[in-house]
Amino acid sequence: MIFRRKLIAVAAVAAAAFISPLVAQAQTVLKAADVHPTGYPTVAATESLGKKFEAGTNGKYKMQMYPNSVLGDEKTMIEQTQIGAIQILRTSLGPVGAVVPEVNVFNMPFVFRDEAHMRAVIDGPIGQEIMDKITASPARLVALSWMDGGSRSLYTKKPVRSIADLKGQKVRMMGNPLFVDTMNALGGNGIAMGYGEVYSALQTGVLDGAENNPPSMFTSNHFTTGAKYYTQTNHLIIPELLVMSKVAWDKLTPPEQALMKKFGREAQMEQRVLWDKSVADYSAKLKAAGVEFIAVDQKPFFDATAPVRAKYGAPYKDLMARIAAVK
Repeated sequence: MIFRRKLIAVAAVAAAAFISPLVAQAQTVLKAADVHPTGYPTVAATESLGKKFEAGTNGKYKMQMYPNSVLGDEKTMIEQTQIGAIQILRTSLGPVGAVVPEVNVFNMPFVFRDEAHMRAVIDGPIGQEIMDKITASPARLVALSWMDGGSRSLYTKKPVRSIADLKGQKVRMMGNPLFVDTMNALGGNGIAMGYGEVYSALQTGVLDGAENNPPSMFTSNHFTTGAKYYTQTNHLIIPELLVMSKVAWDKLTPPEQALMKKFGREAQMEQRVLWDKSVADYSAKLKAAGVEFIAVDQKPFFDATAPVRAKYGAPYKDLMARIAAVK
């Protein structure tokens, strides 16, 4: 009887020894969020980061992705990230600009010559400098990496083959005075409107057009509203951010923080490859659906928006000069 009890006790210890590593690895779940749908380049790259981080920490952490705005709009998700309810977030620059004004320089029209110039800036010292400022700011966000948001161009119901063709056209812009002023400077009538309202506004004639990148134009079905002309102005090239909650960041060990930064940078590069493929794929789909892509001389558009850069870029004159100098 005593031998049997000892045997049971030994078996229990052995079982505990076998189970305890599994219990220890009962993963801490990191909630990651994005407004974009499953399969979108930013979502896919963030999911890849999560898998690498899970493997790199031997299963201590597991990331759960919440795409497609299931945790709220971007403003709501930023607030949740600041308090630690969301651990990782892909965000646009607009809300971050309120606490780190330098990011607003990227919102200005034609601040980048082209997408290659934008990538050279965010991959280099200026990009790192601004991420460091975000991390050091009161925003309670740790900047992990940049993500591509694409080049934004016009899509309209009437063709815009020169800047003169834009005159008087009602074009939806993101809800920021800088963007509305940009369209007005180009001769159009900039109308601030929520993204979810654009489809019906195009259908009913409240809008004559909008502006965005090809993947967004296609996935939003805006090309089905009669907006059949895509004029490649590339007037806005705005990067986005992948951030981590400072609350969650402070719970990581220094080696885990180093891993998160490493995988964040890798996600930046992975997303870029996915983004370029996405733009090519959706441009082809738009063309197949009858959308005409129009190449234009961008210089008149650049010249027309000089007052906007002068007005909104005044506080960042030196930074803009440094951006312009990047090859």
